[in-house]
Amino acid sequence: MTITDALIAYGLFVAKSLTLVAALGLLAALLFRARHSGSGGDDDDGQRLEVVDLNHRFEQMTDAIKAASLPPKLYKKGVKAERKAEKAKAKANAKTEQVDKRRIFVIDFHGDLMATEVGALREVVSALLTTANDQDEVLVRLENAGGAVHEHGLAAAQLLRLRRAGIPLTVAVDKVAASGGYLMACVANRILAAPFAVIGSIGVLAELPNFHRLLQEKGVDFELHTAGEHKRTLTLFGENTEEGRAKLREQLEDTHGQFKAFISRYRQSLDLGRVATGEYWHGEQALELGLIDAVQTSDDYLLAARAEADLFKVRYRARKRPLERLLGSFGLIASPAHLTLSGPIRAVTRRVGRWLKGTALH
Repeated sequence: MTITDALIAYGLFVAKSLTLVAALGLLAALLFRARHSGSGGDDDDGQRLEVVDLNHRFEQMTDAIKAASLPPKLYKKGVKAERKAEKAKAKANAKTEQVDKRRIFVIDFHGDLMATEVGALREVVSALLTTANDQDEVLVRLENAGGAVHEHGLAAAQLLRLRRAGIPLTVAVDKVAASGGYLMACVANRILAAPFAVIGSIGVLAELPNFHRLLQEKGVDFELHTAGEHKRTLTLFGENTEEGRAKLREQLEDTHGQFKAFISRYRQSLDLGRVATGEYWHGEQALELGLIDAVQTSDDYLLAARAEADLFKVRYRARKRPLERLLGSFGLIASPAHLTLSGPIRAVTRRVGRWLKGTALH
């Protein structure tokens, strides 16, 4: 071995050692943070309800544009006039002891395969039920492409609590409310969608790779023992049977039937024979089919409403420990056999399946 070769080998050794030390240090930091992240903050567990005054935010944006675009004298004159009008209005309200505007509470829900925001949604809904009334309104800005049946069913049930309490509920879809997302949207009194938002995909699917033949080729036996005729229909590693496939298809049809029945309860004018095919449509098409009530973005809706309503964005923050986030991400990949409400997420799950198969083959 030459000196050059020795230096190269030594450099590689040092690089590997530093990488290992860095990885161990990162793991130690994550574990330390997971242990101590509950301390401090507004609550002992780091959980809190946040309320943002959207009217004030809009006013700040308007004021910034005026300050930058108007002549200084004209800008100052306008500010004085606005302050004078606000004082007169506040004085009048104080005399009558009445609030002149209704309230619109805005909730953002960003869905994923397992609807992991449902816990925060539950807390926000519970908080709103203690203060909102039938003169107020809840606007849910929904972005959800579907996922697991039980999780999205729970998310829909949370929104249903508002409707059953008599609080007007509006769902605004700027991007997508497909499958499990539409299951959530359909409980609203009114559904809005942007012109090219994806709406519909009322269907159910279950898909998973099967490694039985690969294990056979490698001489690996796989045993599965169950108690109960249909405890397991299809499996990742065992040999699947036609009986198992038939039972899974039966379960899919049953879930699809429940999906359609739930939607028809709250969108009674829908022709489910036309829309419950797993297809999806964009805004204008969805309006013609009765899937939505108006083509409008959430931004335009709020801008139009701010003149006659006080707007508040409500969010529940729950601090997730790094270890929980890590385990949660593994949990999403480890449950491919769950029934999922179909939608654009189908392409993603197929890619995951191909990736899993490629990993096994290598």
